[in-house]
Amino acid sequence: MTNHQSEIDSYASLPPKKAAILLLSIMVVALCGIVYELIIATVSSYLLGNSVYQFSLTIGFFMFAMGIGSYISRFIGLRLIEAFVWVEMALAIVGGVCSITLFMIFPYAPWLFQTVMFAFIFAIGALVGLEIPLLARVLAERAGTRRSIADVMSLDYIGALVGSVVFPLLLLPSLGLIPSSFVIGLINMLVALINVIWLREYLRFPRLMLGAVIGVLCLLVGLTVSASRITAFAQQHLYFDQIIWQKQTPYQNLVLTQDWPKRDLRLFIDGHIQFSALDEHRYHETLVHPAMGWRGDVKTVLVLGGGDGLAVREVLKHPGVERIDLIDIDPDMTRLGKSFPALVKLNENSLNGPKVHVSNQDAFVFVREVKRKYDRVIIDFPDPHNEAISKLYSVEFYALLSKVMAENAVLVTQSSSPFFARRTYWSIEKTLSAIFPATTSYTISVPSFGVWGFHIAQKNAGGDLVALPDGLKFLTKEAFTAAQVFSADITKPRGTIVNSIFKPTLYQLYLEDMESGPLAASSAM
Repeated sequence: MTNHQSEIDSYASLPPKKAAILLLSIMVVALCGIVYELIIATVSSYLLGNSVYQFSLTIGFFMFAMGIGSYISRFIGLRLIEAFVWVEMALAIVGGVCSITLFMIFPYAPWLFQTVMFAFIFAIGALVGLEIPLLARVLAERAGTRRSIADVMSLDYIGALVGSVVFPLLLLPSLGLIPSSFVIGLINMLVALINVIWLREYLRFPRLMLGAVIGVLCLLVGLTVSASRITAFAQQHLYFDQIIWQKQTPYQNLVLTQDWPKRDLRLFIDGHIQFSALDEHRYHETLVHPAMGWRGDVKTVLVLGGGDGLAVREVLKHPGVERIDLIDIDPDMTRLGKSFPALVKLNENSLNGPKVHVSNQDAFVFVREVKRKYDRVIIDFPDPHNEAISKLYSVEFYALLSKVMAENAVLVTQSSSPFFARRTYWSIEKTLSAIFPATTSYTISVPSFGVWGFHIAQKNAGGDLVALPDGLKFLTKEAFTAAQVFSADITKPRGTIVNSIFKPTLYQLYLEDMESGPLAASSAM
């Protein structure tokens, strides 16, 4: 071994400032690694649903891959800092392109999505797991094993904490998924650049490594600068129509698309269609008017969800209504319903009316705290595709709702498809029946959704649909009567369950229904 090579591979005399650079690198590596995994889990949750499953699987597989990377590090005996820089470059490239790759694969090869997702998780986890032992060994030569392990592990955990907090509070709402992965890749490359410059005497070919680092750095800078256009390109391939507005809010991903020849405005939340302007009247008339036209006076109405204003539009067709409280957790959603011209035209400016009072808070919290009594409750939540939404279909939530309903009040909720999510649909009915003495189930066809279902629950049994307002495009009393007739393949299956916060099985049931379709419920008959 030459004297120069011996100096490169010996870190006992590493100066304190350069040791500090390595310690800082450990914290940043941990921060970037956890953010990459959160990005992958979030993308898969948006596209595949079931956030608990996706996040659990991602983090678990990531930790496993870190263990593999740590094991591989034992085979690297020399030039540890040099190896660290190369690994850092690889991590920046793989992590930087993970989100755009996943978004582009999903529309064209959804069958390949999970394979690529696991490949990214494994690669990122293995690279992170490889880096930390390399730096720990460098620092151990200088300060001893006990101290180096304590320093490395403490900074590793601190970096993971910072990353897990920064992602949901700063990166995701301000940048979005694709730009966030570019920016984190850029941070990885800045770490590599600093190490190449400050620790160049420990590298065999510092100029070559500096050129490689600068090249990757320029690539990631270019991707970061072009992030908005790249995001628009990816979204345009994810949705069939032209995207006219989109935003990643702290709560969800909102996208409005427009098919100009058909004049079809569509809203997507986390990739799930919420309405199409061509047939939304079928859905919203059927959601609102059977409950509003039920026997009894209607002066106060509570609308949960429905920040687009379309359900409120239908409620306002009943002139006796004096107050409408709309509760939607996302202020960006209600702001869209109040001010985006195409949506304001579609909802007939309903959210800006004097009778309408909009509150942006969690529906569960609002119902628990409100003192007002309501004659009608209209629930327009998304399908229970994750555990957070599933709690709003629970027996505990319906019990809270019953306490804010007037004596002869009526509740109606959208309840997913009795055809594609049959067990889910009837589980919602059984959960309502655990609180309310009478329920009415009905279903219609909405071309954008397929066969769709609703449930009405009464605070006190008795009554029926009395009247409908004039000028409806779809719903008639005869159509409502027919909607209560269920064909054999969508009737209630055996073994329907009550959904509870303490045993939140509904969202898992929903995912199983959507994966297996009508066959799952048919086998339970």
